[in-house]
Amino acid sequence: MEIVIGISGASGSAYGIKLLEILAETDIMTHLVITKAAKQIMDIETNYDISYVKGLADAVYDENDFTAPVASGSHRFNGMIVAPCSMKTLGEIAGGMSDNLLGRVADVCLKEKRKLIMMPRETPLNQIHLENMLKLERAGGIILPACPGFYSKPKTIDDLVNSMAGRALDLMGIDNDVYKRWK
Repeated sequence: MEIVIGISGASGSAYGIKLLEILAETDIMTHLVITKAAKQIMDIETNYDISYVKGLADAVYDENDFTAPVASGSHRFNGMIVAPCSMKTLGEIAGGMSDNLLGRVADVCLKEKRKLIMMPRETPLNQIHLENMLKLERAGGIILPACPGFYSKPKTIDDLVNSMAGRALDLMGIDNDVYKRWK
């Protein structure tokens, strides 16, 4: 299995990093596309070094590298998780724009009928945000808002991040025991 992890410039880069950490322990090949804005937000929100994050992926591409294998539908990968997904990125993808590699890979997923899981991280939502989410869902994307559950009685922020990472992996069809499930 091969999946792309996209990290865009929304708050919540810990979600994408956690997915990379989990997947680094598997035989699943990971491709990483991280935007310039995401690197800035990651610097503000976390103590992670960008070299550590890049080191978790099997392949890393610059957001402007349209020669990356995952930019083409002929490269057979299983899907993409964008975590977190900024409203800018979500709007561009919903509008069919792909002016960077993250948007292009999402477009490839939609046109090739591959899984595209978007984890938007914004609140409150306005009508444009909601319409873009609906547009993407109708086009075949999966909208997974970064809204962790509390039935597991989380004790740490990591517990909350794990619950969302686990849900994203579930939607991608990847078995995991990252979070406590409802019984």
